[in-house]
Amino acid sequence: MIAKTFKGRSIEEIKIAFKEHVKDDFIPTLAIVFLSIKHNIEALCDLFQQNGIAVFGATTSGEFIDGDIEEGCITVMLLDINPEYFKLIFMETGDETTFENAKQLGRAGKKAFSNPAFIITSGWLTQDGENIIDGITEGCGSDVTIFGGMAGDDLSLQGPIAFTYGNSSDKGLLGLIIDEDKIEINGIATCGWKAIGTTKTITKSEGNIVYTIDDKPALDMIIKYLGVDFDFDAGNEIVTQIGAYYPLQMERENVAPVMRTAMLANREDRSLICAGIVPQGAKVKFSLPPDFDAIEIVVQECMDVKNDKQPEADALIMFSCVSRLLSFGILIQEEIEQVQNVWNAPMVGFFTYGEFGKSKTGKHEFHNNTCCIVALKEK
Repeated sequence: MIAKTFKGRSIEEIKIAFKEHVKDDFIPTLAIVFLSIKHNIEALCDLFQQNGIAVFGATTSGEFIDGDIEEGCITVMLLDINPEYFKLIFMETGDETTFENAKQLGRAGKKAFSNPAFIITSGWLTQDGENIIDGITEGCGSDVTIFGGMAGDDLSLQGPIAFTYGNSSDKGLLGLIIDEDKIEINGIATCGWKAIGTTKTITKSEGNIVYTIDDKPALDMIIKYLGVDFDFDAGNEIVTQIGAYYPLQMERENVAPVMRTAMLANREDRSLICAGIVPQGAKVKFSLPPDFDAIEIVVQECMDVKNDKQPEADALIMFSCVSRLLSFGILIQEEIEQVQNVWNAPMVGFFTYGEFGKSKTGKHEFHNNTCCIVALKEK
């Protein structure tokens, strides 16, 4: 399987790059497209559809390609994967719940292939990340492979979009189902964040809203405990930065903790709105801001996947939380480059509002503040 990557800052630039990359014997059948929400999705899908290429797409909060980080750009990976080895399914939350749609997606994968793997992206379904994983495993089986990311929207928080030709929605769920008997797929969800302080208890929460930690208002707890100088008149951006720098690590027995980011805060009730469910009674720790050690952990866990499961890759897809971009700053490019160098294969990726994948010791689940890397190799 051959993968080719290119980028552009407009549809016209993508058309030119497309002509330069599609020639000779290279006949792509699938385009992985990650782009800023400001671009014309329909026009881009038309371009690939007219050339017989299926589209797996998501809007982003920043995109990257082969180690280069972009903002407001369009990034594309073309694959010449056999059309019989994959299937695209788009669903939209509405008449059916996200869980029911994900369950149908799982069943469709099981029907299409005896050994299916799922690469998924979704729109603005912040409270439904766990439901997507639960639905797919309910429909297909608990051992199924699932990786992916929740779309972004340049941090406007207005409505990220999942799309393919003929369908796009901020409540969409797009599944790229791959025949794992033909395409080897391995990956890992890894974060590298270090915990700080003692274990605390979520004493009041509802879904993804955390009201109190150790019986104290959650927002006040973060501000005072971590010494954050908070300006309530500065708007949502400051709250986003709190979530990026000081995510919660939700502890579980015998598996790695799962990260939860505070996306927003309610100034009146002092609650935190997280990008994922935080059950009442959950045990959590705060996190230290990341440094080079975090990158070393991420790269080492990718090396473990390479050495233990998949020594080679034809293509790499990375879903990295936008909170990593905010908190790592310029270090994030170092992380992306080093992860790509593990396999030295073409890479496309974007900064997400949530990640789907399996940690080193956990099961497939929904993450925040995490880097999820997927390696593909034709057998």
